[in-house]
Amino acid sequence: MSQFYTPFDHFALMPAIILALFGCAILLFDFLLPPDPKQCKLLMLLTVVGLVISGIGLWRQQTFLAASGNDVLIAFNGALTIDRFALFFNWVFEIASLIVVIVSYKYLDIEGEHHGEYYSLILFAQCGMFFLAAGTDLVTLFIGLELMALCFYVMVGFLRGEKRSNEAAIKYLLLGAFSSGFLVYGFSILYGLAGSTRLKDVEAAIAALDTWNPVVFLAVATTSVGLLFKISAVPFHMWAPDAYEGAPTTITAYLSVASKAASFAFLLRIFLGPLASARDAWQPLLAAVAIATMTIGNLAAVSQSNIKRLLAYSSISHAGYMLLGLIAGNDTGIQGIMVYILVYAFMNLGAFTVVIAMRRKGIIGEDLDDMAGLMYTSPGYAVLMLVFLLSLAGIPPTAGFLGKYYIFLSLIQTHHYVLAVIATLYVAVALYYYFRIVKTMFVGELAEKTAPATSFGLRLALGITGLLTLAIGIYPEPILRMTQGSILK
Repeated sequence: MSQFYTPFDHFALMPAIILALFGCAILLFDFLLPPDPKQCKLLMLLTVVGLVISGIGLWRQQTFLAASGNDVLIAFNGALTIDRFALFFNWVFEIASLIVVIVSYKYLDIEGEHHGEYYSLILFAQCGMFFLAAGTDLVTLFIGLELMALCFYVMVGFLRGEKRSNEAAIKYLLLGAFSSGFLVYGFSILYGLAGSTRLKDVEAAIAALDTWNPVVFLAVATTSVGLLFKISAVPFHMWAPDAYEGAPTTITAYLSVASKAASFAFLLRIFLGPLASARDAWQPLLAAVAIATMTIGNLAAVSQSNIKRLLAYSSISHAGYMLLGLIAGNDTGIQGIMVYILVYAFMNLGAFTVVIAMRRKGIIGEDLDDMAGLMYTSPGYAVLMLVFLLSLAGIPPTAGFLGKYYIFLSLIQTHHYVLAVIATLYVAVALYYYFRIVKTMFVGELAEKTAPATSFGLRLALGITGLLTLAIGIYPEPILRMTQGSILK
């Protein structure tokens, strides 16, 4: 028994166990307590407590690694690995979940959709993300992916009375199941080559084969399809605009940040682990995908009048930029991806929080025209939205500039000059559609005199995201040290 279970196994799983237990507790309380607004607030606070305790578990793991002098904590006979890479991504999930939860109460109140399972699904989704960041076994990774995906399928369709929410959930479910089929097929080939599901065993097996072995190439192609769907890379992006538009705006924010970060953690584990020796096969493939993703994402965003769809195509283009760091493949590129993911979390959550605030009684608040004159009705929201949009475009001194700088630097260091030029040109396109929103807010005719919604949670979320978006851009050294130490070895 000791071969399969050690005292460290429970310690390694502790944050995920806490999330699962609090998720189940919220479902139980929701069933037992009488439905009223106070109960909804209690469930929200209970979710925050669960996230905080889970964060304490992550902090204990981090201090354990620092005190022991070890870089990794291997659990369950190699199926789970707690290292600085896993901890970095789990902190991103933790921050994203907390921000989404604290802004959700006001939004759900306006929508009239207070249900306890909403908060449980967020915790269960983050539990799945934990395994995507820390999993080092094909089965562990797939279970984590499906746990996260199933929660998002439900959350995207959470507005049960809206047809577009139902439609978005169905499209997301069908396409997600289709992509999972490709991923499972790729994993089955990897298992057949190695005779094991451990990533290290798969890596050794593929390294012993020729890069252009037909079976290896088939494994790379099918696995890539499944992974690229999860990050909404072209041509597997078709689900993102509909899912982003139809989902509750809080879930759109969560999907765009936490799910993308978890999917990139998964992608990096696979491409820098088992498929590392097949770089010659997948590097040209990813280069073509990255160019197509930046092209479609940026050009499609230009014509959008719905802000959620605009930010969806923007999110697609950002996935293309992050792929460039993997194509470069050096430490600067991998660090650039991690910096990009962290700063993207703050600036994108901030932008979506402003959109959430635009939802008022009788006003959807998602169209570009709904932002007209925001500078006059709520100058604070308008200025913060400007900061977030500048950061998304990569303009200094915001945090978004830092992410793009490291991606471009890695491309130059590895002599991918054509990719660097293409990526730079698309920054100009992004500036155009982001400044359509800025123009509407600052010089557009006042369409609605009603001020945006406000609450303590909305103000807190905007304060945190706005401050960090500027602070990281102005003083990036702590973030750079953290990401440098978290690069996957």
